Amino acid sequence: MKKAVFLDRDGVINSDIGHYYIFKPEDVVINPGVIEGCQLLLKHGYLLFVITNQGGVAKQKYGKEDVEAVHTKILDEFHSNGIHITDIYFCPHHNHIEKCFCRKPANLNIEKAIARYQINRDTSWFIGDNVKDVEAGAASGLHTIKIKANENLLPYCRKIAGHV
Repeated sequence: MKKAVFLDRDGVINSDIGHYYIFKPEDVVINPGVIEGCQLLLKHGYLLFVITNQGGVAKQKYGKEDVEAVHTKILDEFHSNGIHITDIYFCPHHNHIEKCFCRKPANLNIEKAIARYQINRDTSWFIGDNVKDVEAGAASGLHTIKIKANENLLPYCRKIAGHV
């Protein structure tokens, strides 16, 4: 069984200051401490996953191809810094339009990753900037950390890396 850290996207990995929806690659701004924190987690043997709600798809504010373009930009930035993201899961639904089991605080996307990659819940974490993120992680039996939106991620990654 492997250990992992699941990260919310907007407000954790990338800044959402000035944007309600991030759907243009040029709007991606990696938050402080994300690169260094992810490098540290990888060094300590954690797999990294991104779990994100993208309700703007259901609201027809942008398309799935826009989400993928943003993910490509983030993955390119990570790759250029030696960071491998094992997988990204996103929910394109919105509760006001259609019900689903993948939109946080539901945890289907987390459960898919746990099953597919044989993740040990006891040694894995979810970091989010919203109560829904923490609820989703807790529902899957993960340790959870709630940060302030766009807060420096490095101190939390240090905490996880030092956790036995």
